[in-house]
Amino acid sequence: MTVAASTEYWIWRGHRVYYRQAGTSGSAILLVHGFGASTDHWRYNIPVLAEHHRVWAVDLLGFGRSAKPDLAYDGDLWRDQLRDFCQEIIQAPVIAVGNSLGGYSALAFAADHPELSRGLVLINGAGPFDDAPKDEGFRAVISKAIQGFFQQPWASNLLFDYMRNPQQIRKTLLQVYKDPRNVNDELVEQIHRASLDPGAAQVFARVFSSPQGRSLNTLLGQLELPLLLLWGALDPWMSVDRAQRFRQIYPAATWIPLQAGHCPHDECPEPVNAALLKWIADLD
Repeated sequence: MTVAASTEYWIWRGHRVYYRQAGTSGSAILLVHGFGASTDHWRYNIPVLAEHHRVWAVDLLGFGRSAKPDLAYDGDLWRDQLRDFCQEIIQAPVIAVGNSLGGYSALAFAADHPELSRGLVLINGAGPFDDAPKDEGFRAVISKAIQGFFQQPWASNLLFDYMRNPQQIRKTLLQVYKDPRNVNDELVEQIHRASLDPGAAQVFARVFSSPQGRSLNTLLGQLELPLLLLWGALDPWMSVDRAQRFRQIYPAATWIPLQAGHCPHDECPEPVNAALLKWIADLD
């Protein structure tokens, strides 16, 4: 049975925020996408999870169908967005599930607001460790490009135009999806569509030129919740060594390695959905 999702807009700090909701019973699950993605990236997860639980997926401010104002973008901004979304829309403690940048935002939310959290799932989560280089993977490449020359607006826009070309989007996805079957026209178009919105180029530059925020060590040191690490072990951006660091800092975490790249929830949704459902059932 496929559970249809409703689509809504929520006004947060004067800006339109897009979200989807599906399911009428069970635990409250909040899905948080990564950089450049949107609620569309949970296309294979929402229908399955919603058969058993109440599911919300939200477009972070600056991405997807949400507004793209000229602001300072960082983990604290999105942490506050998730907090207020839970208080105003969901109105219940949630199990937050975040991929990449969304994982960092979900971790900041869960660490700072345990009263709104029942558990946390990180899918190839991003963020800096105390003793790691300040930038890793894709962020490192883009950050270095934007520093200096590309901080000039015209140059940053030129880089953004190159990155949002559908052919380049597909090429980038193929670098981090080890199984290319789900790198399809639908996914490329979803990412490309959001990049055409007014303000998208400014968000792109702002994200990569903003301070990284608190370290993962600090946030994990605050966390007092069940933690599940679903990790694409073949990710060239967020290597499996990062998952081991998470486990060292937070030994109570449950770790499930997957034969996938940076976005296992979309690349191999079946084992991801099964693992999520089992872990949530154990929580309940």
